[in-house]
Amino acid sequence: MLQQQDRGLSEEQRMMRDACRAFVDAHVTPFIRQNWKREWSMEPEDRLPASILEEADRIGIRTLGVPEEFGGVELDPATEVQTFALISEEIARGDSGLADKLVQNWKVAVLLRNVAPRHLQEKWFRRLVEDPQFLLAHCLTEPRGASDRWLPYNVPEAAMQTRAHQDGDHWVLNGRKQFISNGYDAGLYVVYANTNPKVGMQQGTSSFLVPRDTPGLTIARCNETLGCRFMNNGELVFEDCRVPADHLLVKDESLAKAGIYFRPGKIIQASKNLGVGVAAFERTADYVQNYVQGGRILIKHQAVAVRLADMATKIAAVRALLREASLAVDAGAADADALCNMVKVFASEEIFKVTQHAVELHGGNGMMLDFGIEKLFRDAAIFLHMDATVDISRFKIIKSLFPRTAGKYAGPED
Repeated sequence: MLQQQDRGLSEEQRMMRDACRAFVDAHVTPFIRQNWKREWSMEPEDRLPASILEEADRIGIRTLGVPEEFGGVELDPATEVQTFALISEEIARGDSGLADKLVQNWKVAVLLRNVAPRHLQEKWFRRLVEDPQFLLAHCLTEPRGASDRWLPYNVPEAAMQTRAHQDGDHWVLNGRKQFISNGYDAGLYVVYANTNPKVGMQQGTSSFLVPRDTPGLTIARCNETLGCRFMNNGELVFEDCRVPADHLLVKDESLAKAGIYFRPGKIIQASKNLGVGVAAFERTADYVQNYVQGGRILIKHQAVAVRLADMATKIAAVRALLREASLAVDAGAADADALCNMVKVFASEEIFKVTQHAVELHGGNGMMLDFGIEKLFRDAAIFLHMDATVDISRFKIIKSLFPRTAGKYAGPED
């Protein structure tokens, strides 16, 4: 009803969208609805069955962005980010946690194909393609620094707490990473660490490729989140973790090159959020046209009709801004950074309101775990904090629009 239409899509995009939609309708939604208790398992390995990722792999949506020469699904560079948005919305319509699992592979694949040396691409892309359960993770956030670091307050004392120093033909990492998507499950991690404590974060942060079985790396725990629980968010500890010297990706200036990860990431974040909103609207629209209260079906009550119209309008507005931002990123436009942050903020707040309407229009059923509507509300709440908080994102919007006059928003003014 409010799902993506064919307007402006290439034939390849339409076919991918349709295959993903069929996958969600046949495999994801039925599993989520019939196995709602598994979301609350305190054994993270038991939540999502292997068959879901295997089916995602079969239709080619697990390895989007991986070069075709390594067996991945390469997308048209002119519309790659738009396609990411298209597919991630469809997956999140089934489950946002599953979408989180998959899109990390896409975003890290884009990063690796741009910064990883050839021999590492050959090794790890092939490993990713061969194993349907193989996941990637991007490790930036730390217990003492997250969204606030991106304002930035670029001085040594605000740098990464995770440190790395070279010891012969190895780099040695020490520190901790927190709130890492796929952190509990991933087989390969991109890890950021301070390699020059005398300068600011922008000049002294390097990135490394760290396999899961590297001595000194401990997966400390799975973070038990409120929503998006089918993606196992994790906490990692590095204690004299020795990484071969050739696993250094970018020396000192890794954050300057991370935009190729972050810009598509904002678009994907908003599109996942949109998928949650579409699911909330679809199920609510069905409910209010079939549930009778006060002697008539709910949709005939004016208060219900007004809320349903509001939900539809918010979804359409998010989709329009998402389209504009996606086009800007694919085109490398000057306003891409501002638009990425705008759509992240707008989608986070508007879709949260959509799910709030959904819960309330379902009445008491909206609060029942086995009914499944409250899950969408919880999932939407997570997006207010994922990939930067909405307030930090607003600061970044102003810094993009008015770079010469915007405040630092962290640390002293000059």
